[in-house]
Amino acid sequence: MKLVRGCLALFLTLMFLVLFDPVQRFVIVPLARLYPSRRVAILGRWQHIMRWISLSPIIYVGGARFPRPPAIPGGEGVLIIMNHQSIFDIPLVVESLPVNAFPRFITRKRYFKGIPLVSHLLRLYEYPSVDPQAGSEEMRRSLGSIRDAARKKDAPLCIFPEGTRTKDGEIGPFRPLGLRMILKQRAWRVYVLVGDGYWKAAKMKDFVRGMAGIRGKLELAGVFEWPDPGQNSDAFAEEVRRAMVDRLAEMRRAAPAPPPTSGSPSGPAPGTSAWDSRPGASA
Repeated sequence: MKLVRGCLALFLTLMFLVLFDPVQRFVIVPLARLYPSRRVAILGRWQHIMRWISLSPIIYVGGARFPRPPAIPGGEGVLIIMNHQSIFDIPLVVESLPVNAFPRFITRKRYFKGIPLVSHLLRLYEYPSVDPQAGSEEMRRSLGSIRDAARKKDAPLCIFPEGTRTKDGEIGPFRPLGLRMILKQRAWRVYVLVGDGYWKAAKMKDFVRGMAGIRGKLELAGVFEWPDPGQNSDAFAEEVRRAMVDRLAEMRRAAPAPPPTSGSPSGPAPGTSAWDSRPGASA
């Protein structure tokens, strides 16, 4: 029965992506062009609708449960750093923002073609792309797109600095180039998120068979101020990574919470750091 529910939920999710692709192209895009002063709000609301549509079959048919993420403000100068365990990381970050705001993710280049609704969405929201297998020239273009995205003022920027998902959900080593380029561009308020439990469903076979057992957590590891782009970004990145490792260890030591109905609150974040980290707030 779990396999049947998982397959049905996956089918419904894919069907919704196909059905809503023309809505995005022929309704949302013209609206955003017709009302440029409301473009961010229109795109923000649409991304939140897509988050709800894509997760609803997984929740109501597949039986998965997701926490309510910590609240993160939208707007200029907000950087979100999160570990990467599964495809669920993206809609959880979207949900953390106000409904009239959207995050801009650093995304792999291969997702920009061939996926109904998603590939067009990546281009519509001007996500910067990266290709880990690219040569030096393509890598320079990728870093340029990250630089340009970091300078935009309409949306928070989100990066998964590990660059890929880890097999056991542990915090992997950071790939420094992207984060280093982002931190060089401006001052940031950095919101550091840590998720756990989703890595068990990272592979398609585990995702479909184990959908009903998905019970992840998402907590705020801290809010860090990055006031001066001239500071040592590598040392800052290491400080952030240590906060993520410590928070993940705390989450795994804690007793498992019962499956939430509307989400489980985040606990307090670690203390301050050399970069004026403030304790994280509960969701």
